[in-house]
Amino acid sequence: MKTIEKAIIAAFVLTVLFLFTGIAGAGEDIPSHVLRLHVLANSDTYADQELKLAVRDRILAESEGIFLGVHTKQQAEAAVIAQIERLETAAREEIRAHGYEYPVEIHLENVYFPTRQYGDITFPAGRYDALRVMIGEAQGHNWWCVLVPSLCVPAAGDQTQLEDVLSAPQLDLLESGYDIKFKSVELYEQAKEWLDELF
Repeated sequence: MKTIEKAIIAAFVLTVLFLFTGIAGAGEDIPSHVLRLHVLANSDTYADQELKLAVRDRILAESEGIFLGVHTKQQAEAAVIAQIERLETAAREEIRAHGYEYPVEIHLENVYFPTRQYGDITFPAGRYDALRVMIGEAQGHNWWCVLVPSLCVPAAGDQTQLEDVLSAPQLDLLESGYDIKFKSVELYEQAKEWLDELF
């Protein structure tokens, strides 16, 4: 694509983005307070999808106490990094207990997520840091949730809650449901992703 064409397309996209910035602004900082869990199955076969859920359950059980006393995403990431080897061992044990020899890798990664609803809370699309659990080829449908603040499992003790890390406008945005606001944020984030790839 010629430079002039890229410039025209970029100018158009930036104009559209400008229209969305008021709405997207409140949502843009949300990822800096959130750590997600992302489990990828080996494939889309029924057996591999069932295995994914078993590994998910094991990871959630193993991580249950990791985030006690954790109040920021940075603390959560440090806690996870200190436990990655133990989490990998647990995931590997679960895979073998189900009769498979798939390898498994667990690491922190910055990943694009579409808009996603968890009960009454909706998280806008965007790039989030996530604890990724990659089973085998990691080519199957995935499962995700929010580890911090705790939305994967019922919060225990002093685990961080949404209201502990998000501002009132951010909480209002998350609780407003999937409507034109979230479509705007999603379009905004997709356009940013597209521009990054274009240039």
